[in-house]
Amino acid sequence: MTAPNSAERKACWDARDHLWKCLDDNDDKAEFCQNFHREFEAKCPAQWVKYFAKRREFLKYKKKMETGFKPAEGPRQPS
Repeated sequence: MTAPNSAERKACWDARDHLWKCLDDNDDKAEFCQNFHREFEAKCPAQWVKYFAKRREFLKYKKKMETGFKPAEGPRQPS
């Protein structure tokens, strides 16, 4: 597989941005963004789709951590 050219990269990034905006606007409810998701998958290499999905989850987690989110503690050890 050849690397995407400049125009293909821009089309992919635009599709990603539209999908992410839709997900942000709809509280991550994917059913409202199916058309954007299909477009994203059609315009981006599969490896990029996988990377951007992981990237989005990481960025959401990072934002939670920066705003004071505290993960649940593990199980308590018996005394």
